[in-house]
Amino acid sequence: MHVPSFHQSAGPDRPQAPRRLWLIAGTGEGPRLARVLLQAGWQVLVSVVSASAARAYEPHPGLHLAVGAIGSGQPGATPLSGIRQELARARANQEPFRWVIDASHPFASQITAALELGCGEAGVPLLRLRRPELPGCPVAILSDLPELEGLARDGEHWLLAIGARRLDEAVRHSAGALHHARILPRPLALQQAMAAGLPAERVACLQPLPVGEQQAAVEEALCRHWQIETVLCRRSGGPGEAHWRRICGDLGLRLLLLERPAEPGGLLSLPLEQLLERVATAAPGWGTR
Repeated sequence: MHVPSFHQSAGPDRPQAPRRLWLIAGTGEGPRLARVLLQAGWQVLVSVVSASAARAYEPHPGLHLAVGAIGSGQPGATPLSGIRQELARARANQEPFRWVIDASHPFASQITAALELGCGEAGVPLLRLRRPELPGCPVAILSDLPELEGLARDGEHWLLAIGARRLDEAVRHSAGALHHARILPRPLALQQAMAAGLPAERVACLQPLPVGEQQAAVEEALCRHWQIETVLCRRSGGPGEAHWRRICGDLGLRLLLLERPAEPGGLLSLPLEQLLERVATAAPGWGTR
């Protein structure tokens, strides 16, 4: 299902897991979720997109890491086919998942929809992590990128921190600004930045760090170096949004937030603490079907 992948486990002689779950997450809330669940006695399969994200997870005998986009292992595969394959494999190995926890990024709506369908087909309970509404510096919330029209002053220094896929669209709707971008160090992301018309000196290819003081220091230094006046990022509700709120508040920058997609109505979604309590304290037979 995932390629490449590596494992952290107790080895071939480890006992069968009586309480096993699948966590789809990143570097925000994922490491804490995994740590608490492991401490509660769960065996945890964690799916992350990249090897750099996997390094945020501490080794543990009950932890298995799968690295790579779900469903990327075979030509023509999709997230849904990858989810179906993983759930079927777990059942065939007599290690079915008691829970699947979707802690993916709020903007990764494709994987959330695939998880809802795949888990529903397999009869596996699915929980969705609900990210909070964050306080902080004053912000302007945009429902989509066309609302950028008219917000940019001529020559105003903007930092686009929305990923590379929609850079071209953001640039087109904020004509007049001097655009800069922070992107992942991947060939496709760099190609998309160049296609959006951004010169190399206004593009930072940065490997994401575990969000914290070090990450904020890098982002703040970038804003100072480029003399940024406005930051555009996504309203993720997670640590990434929180640190942009802190930076813009500290530096007196205008912060524009692109609204997250609506959560699926049919999923049971819980805030972090409630989700941890719901799963970590569940009785051994609770949550099965």
